[in-house]
Amino acid sequence: MLNQSKESRTSTDDLAFFVRIATLGSLTAVARELGLSLPAVSKRLSQLESRLGVQLLRRTTRRLDLTPEGKRYLDGARPLLDQLAALEEAVSSQTAILRGTLNINASFGFGRRHVAPCVSQFAALHPQLSLTLQLSSQALNFLDANIDIDIRVGEPPDARLMARKLRANARVLCCSPAYAQQYGLPDSIPALAQHQCILLRQYESDFALWRLSRGKETISQKVHGQLVTNDGEVAMRMAMDGHGILLRSWWDAEESITRGDLLHVLPDWQAPGGDIYAVWQPQRQLPARISAFVDYLVQHL
Repeated sequence: MLNQSKESRTSTDDLAFFVRIATLGSLTAVARELGLSLPAVSKRLSQLESRLGVQLLRRTTRRLDLTPEGKRYLDGARPLLDQLAALEEAVSSQTAILRGTLNINASFGFGRRHVAPCVSQFAALHPQLSLTLQLSSQALNFLDANIDIDIRVGEPPDARLMARKLRANARVLCCSPAYAQQYGLPDSIPALAQHQCILLRQYESDFALWRLSRGKETISQKVHGQLVTNDGEVAMRMAMDGHGILLRSWWDAEESITRGDLLHVLPDWQAPGGDIYAVWQPQRQLPARISAFVDYLVQHL
């Protein structure tokens, strides 16, 4: 009986180990994450393949590719690990102890400033829960990325996903006092065409067409500018350096506007569609670790 328990535990660990390899796509990355040497990770993979009697990965100098057997093993491993975590949560629900793993994705800027502190605080409240926060420039595929929760700016495009609004987030126009002193401020949305605008190119959108609303009134205005970037932090630096007018999320611009480093331009107008959501895959029984973290975000953002 003891041997069976040990074998079961080993098999479960192997499943989680292989999922991390397939997710990260690199033995070196797995070694770094687990705090092991590369030879130790390679040896463990070889032992797993030997135990199963199949090759799970094709290893080259540049990449790892799943064999058909490896893909089948991965496809079966993920739901099994999810079911095990859900079972442990159900058993321990009366004591409110969260266990297992929680993998979170967020955008670079919002993730650093707002999500990371929440992850840190939540981890302190739940020491038996393992949390991973990764930052990326765009929304990820849940299955391929092994993500439990994705923190997204803008309404989720896929109606098959579950989503909860974390906070309202208007996008507002702003510029530095130095720019306003030198060039003046626009008195209307069409007047933006006569100004230098800092263009933020993200998510393959038509970044030079700004759509702004005031009550029920909506105007789409084509803008231009000398400076274009795909990074919000860089765009904010350009605005504070006096290069032009920027359309930026309120979560990022609010502090600078409050301090007076930036001016709120045409404050009656804002761009819709910038609210922040937590998104996850629909499940028959939502794991407590997901619902608890989303509740925590709603309370603290």
